Amino acid sequence: MEQPKKEAKTKAAAPTAADSASGKKSTSQADWGHMARRKFALWSVFGFLAACTAATVKFFYPQVLLEPKTRFSVGYPSDFGFGVSTKFQQSNRIWVVRDSSSLYVIFANCTHLGCTPDWNEAENKFKCPCHGSGFDTEGVNFEGPAPKPLMRVQVELDSEGRIVVDRSKLFEQDQWKEPGAFLLI
Repeated sequence: MEQPKKEAKTKAAAPTAADSASGKKSTSQADWGHMARRKFALWSVFGFLAACTAATVKFFYPQVLLEPKTRFSVGYPSDFGFGVSTKFQQSNRIWVVRDSSSLYVIFANCTHLGCTPDWNEAENKFKCPCHGSGFDTEGVNFEGPAPKPLMRVQVELDSEGRIVVDRSKLFEQDQWKEPGAFLLI
């Protein structure tokens, strides 16, 4: 009794010409659709695991912010005439100021909220575009909400006579007479 059932299953599994003409799917075609869903699910899981692994690996690499060097050369003292040089305002956020007896460097950072003031040559002052603070050529605040003067940056001459600026060392107004806050020329 069992043998006829096996034959019936075997005959049902084999596609006939009549089945294909009537549009019925054979079991091999149905299995193919089932396998495609399995493959899709499997690839989705592998893709998800790969994305998680990549994110985890990326987490361990540092996110480095590349900033300009804090110590750099700006040239020779003879390169700067009397007054304010804005040559390094965009690249290094400093102004080089030369007066009759000295040369000093001012950090271009408003003491109110940290904006970058602009040099206004017509009015002979640094003017902050954010809230209107005004500073004279020495960096002393005289108008607007800035609570204190601009800071000076350490400046020195190297062995070849070039001016070297170190932005990591800043001087408050009460330190402006200290060595390193200015160069005598």
